[in-house]
Amino acid sequence: MSGGEKMQAKKEQVKGKAKEAVGRTVGNERLTAEGRADQAKGDARQAKEKIKDIFKD
Repeated sequence: MSGGEKMQAKKEQVKGKAKEAVGRTVGNERLTAEGRADQAKGDARQAKEKIKDIFKD
C-alpha cells in the first residue's frame, strides 16, 4: 500500500470517528451520518489499496 494513500485512508477514518462522536454528543444526526460516511470512505480506500498490493505480487 502506498504511504500517501494509506495515510489518507487513516485520516478519513479518524476524522469520521471524531465527527460521529461529536454528532452523538450534541445530538446532531446529520453530523453523525457524515462521520459514518467518512469512515466508510476511509475503509473503501484502504481496501482498494490492499487489493492493489495483492495483485502487485
